Amino acid sequence: MRLWLVAGLMIFGSISAAAQKRPVHIFLAGDSTMAEKAADKRPETGWGEKLEGHFKLGTMKVENRAANGRSTKSFIDEGRWQKIIDDLQPGDWVFVEFGHNDQKQDSPDRHASPEDYRKNLIRFIGDVKGKGGDLLLLTPVMRRRFDKDGKFYDTHGEYPGVVRAVAREYAVPLIDMHKLSEAVIIKYGEEGSKKLFLQLKPGENANYPKGVEDNTHFSPLGAEEMAAAFAGELRKSKAGLRKLLKNGEASRKDAKNAK
Repeated sequence: MRLWLVAGLMIFGSISAAAQKRPVHIFLAGDSTMAEKAADKRPETGWGEKLEGHFKLGTMKVENRAANGRSTKSFIDEGRWQKIIDDLQPGDWVFVEFGHNDQKQDSPDRHASPEDYRKNLIRFIGDVKGKGGDLLLLTPVMRRRFDKDGKFYDTHGEYPGVVRAVAREYAVPLIDMHKLSEAVIIKYGEEGSKKLFLQLKPGENANYPKGVEDNTHFSPLGAEEMAAAFAGELRKSKAGLRKLLKNGEASRKDAKNAK
């Protein structure tokens, strides 16, 4: 009987250990376009909030550490980056997407020149590798901008190119959200793309009684479209994390349900 008891306990212990196995953690380091939103800001939605839904259930956990208004500089200065490094375990991933606020020269607490931006990205790579983690670089998502002739244009200057160059130089995987988000916005068109962003008429939502016309931050649909575009590109990449994604059909159903 004792042998059976010991065997039973061993089996139970193995099952329990497997059940408690820590899933891969994905830490998101970024700005308001990616960050989780407070209740009084809804329906504004960061695209990082929709990311976990594109992965197989139970295989990973998203830790959304992105924060409104942050740049690579302020994210470091405020200790937010160090907190991610402290919590990072071998095998975890960090997704890094900045640029919107780094370029703001009138905001000295956030502004990072293209050269400083580059140095900060390189620091991120070294810090993550030093903890046995993996890092994925992302170019910043596009703002919704159309000129008087209805032609889409970009506002990010040198910054997306800096991310691409660093990814090549340090052999780090890259998802070009700049190009992907542009394609999504153009697909919807000048008028149709409004529903991808935080655009509300007066009285339409209690959080915005006077209405809002925001061409930077996403609606739930916009956030899901960006997350779906990201997942589609990751699926085509060589990053090992792609194996944890749902199949393409499941991801398309998620995007359709968000509309």
